[in-house]
Amino acid sequence: MPLPEATQAAVEIVDLRTGQVEVRGALTFATAKNARAAGRRLIEMSGDAPLEMDCSKVTEADSAGLAVLLDWLALAKRHGRSICFKALPAPIRAVAQLSNVDTLLNPGLTIKPAVRLAE
Repeated sequence: MPLPEATQAAVEIVDLRTGQVEVRGALTFATAKNARAAGRRLIEMSGDAPLEMDCSKVTEADSAGLAVLLDWLALAKRHGRSICFKALPAPIRAVAQLSNVDTLLNPGLTIKPAVRLAE
């Protein structure tokens, strides 16, 4: 008898406008590629206003989720944007602390954008 197919976890990156973004669903190895791409599009296309990423609706998280958040931070910095995370899931906070990057992700901590040089 064949086993039922596993339900693939999903993630949504929802632009609520005015710099507010909600991350919904799983932020795990299974969704990291899609989450990274969706966040990248949002950061690149949404102007230069500061971003607040609300993670209160993340249902699952692991170290790949942390990697996605760090990637978004680096991308925002390259685009001269500030970004902060709100309501980070406990697994991401724990891995961030073990990796000594927790100060980058503390809720309410804004990462200052890089200074842009005149071209």
